[in-house]
Parts: sequence; C-alpha cells; structure tokens
Amino acid sequence: MPVGVVMRRTPGVTRWAKWHWSAVAVLPGAGPADWRELRREGEAVEYHAATPTLELHGAETEAYLHGLSAEVPSVYVVMRDAETDGPVPYEVLLITASPYEAQDYTDSGDELVGKIPMPHGLVAWVRDFVEEHHQEEVFVKRKRDRKRIDEVQDGIGDPRIGKPGDVYASPALKRRRMQ
Repeated sequence: MPVGVVMRRTPGVTRWAKWHWSAVAVLPGAGPADWRELRREGEAVEYHAATPTLELHGAETEAYLHGLSAEVPSVYVVMRDAETDGPVPYEVLLITASPYEAQDYTDSGDELVGKIPMPHGLVAWVRDFVEEHHQEEVFVKRKRDRKRIDEVQDGIGDPRIGKPGDVYASPALKRRRMQ
C-alpha cells in the first residue's frame, strides 16, 4: 500500500541547529509526492515528503502482532540524511509496520527512524493481513542426547606435555626446565 510520509519543520532550539525535522503523520493510499508543502503555521511547515510502499510479509506476522498490541500501534519511517545540500534534509528509504525491522535500522546509526501512530484504517489493514497469514509456531523443547561427554577430557592442555600434573603448563616453560 502506498503510504505518504508527513514531515514537520520547526525552528531549532539551539544555535547549532537552525531547523528541527520530525516525521509526524502518515497518509495511507496517498499519491506520489516530492516534498510538497501541505500546511504552514507561523514558522512551522508540514511537507508531504515521499510516498513509499508499505509491504507486509507473511513471515513477519509475529512482529506485526507485537506492533499492533502496543499501547499505540505505530509504523516506522526509515530516513537517511540527503546527499545534497539542497532544501530537502532527508531521503525517505522505507516505511514498515514491524518494530523488529525498525530496531534493526537503528543499530547502524546511519539511518533515522521515526515512530508514527497508525491511523485506524491502517491498523485494520495490518490486522486483517495478520489474521489471514499468521501461523503460531509450536514450541519444541530441545532434548539432550544420552551420550556421556564428561568421561573424556579432550582438549585440555598441550599434547606435548606428558605429566598429568603439568596439563596447564606451557611447552616453552618445559623446554627451559629440560636444559
């Protein structure tokens, strides 16, 4: 589903940052956009920055369930600093309903991830997808094999050292004693 991303620009609060940018809303089913101005209130301006496609995958339904069960179901917008020094500060890479995927993008530090509350229609669309495709994974407890591995002490010390008392001794140290 194409989902428009709304970015808000407000004046910065420090002398080092002239503007503060944040992802504030999504527009499900929006048409293409390229930083089109939507609304202006004093110095605060909202832009329809981009319209990435929100893709849902059957293997990710557990993550979508986790996101839907949150107090405020959200989508996550992944952005990167724009390569050019023009008026566009960020490039919108993708939008996801998976909190797990969003967390993966926060690990590198190269991307910014914005958390935006899902509109009710988008919540219903994701919930319908999950109900259709989710399959509970059956927990299978791992069973140990009956082989006794504690009877043989393999890999302790150096095989060049003969005495059991010197199992942890260094071979170089043994050579010095022999001389």
